[in-house]
Amino acid sequence: MFALDVRSQLKPFEVLPPTAERLTGPAPYPEYKMQKFAFLEAKSVELKNSTMHWHPVHYGAAVSVGTNFLFNPAQQSLKPHQEGTYFMYMELNVTCTFNCNAGLLSVSVGDKLTCTLRLPATTSSTPVSKKCWAVSQMNGKKLVMQMTVHGAEMRYWRLESTGSGFGMFLVD
Repeated sequence: MFALDVRSQLKPFEVLPPTAERLTGPAPYPEYKMQKFAFLEAKSVELKNSTMHWHPVHYGAAVSVGTNFLFNPAQQSLKPHQEGTYFMYMELNVTCTFNCNAGLLSVSVGDKLTCTLRLPATTSSTPVSKKCWAVSQMNGKKLVMQMTVHGAEMRYWRLESTGSGFGMFLVD
């Protein structure tokens, strides 16, 4: 009798159809967390003395450049709207595609960060990579990344767009 009474008071179990949020959980990059963060992935693969070409990364409906930043694809510049202290980081990932000469690859972000990668003479396709970072005060100036190549011909070296990027976020 008791079991029948409890059973009559319980709501029947309802099976809900699957939805994207139930299967994957909440959105992985909430907008409030992304506004003070920017990440750009390398677009150009050729090693040469030039302004680097970058592009934001799209994560579904979200983009890797927060509302605190302005990325200008025509000028290849990134400008933080807010003054403050920023943590900046860069990763360079370079691969030899044939018979590669030794040399140096430097990428500078204005006078705020320079990352220099020593490239060996090689025929191996094993990637050569380096991570660099700096903490710097920013006052609203735009940042442009400049690539400089030192050494013999570098035509068989290739900058891997996946694994090569620049990011920054507001610390205070």
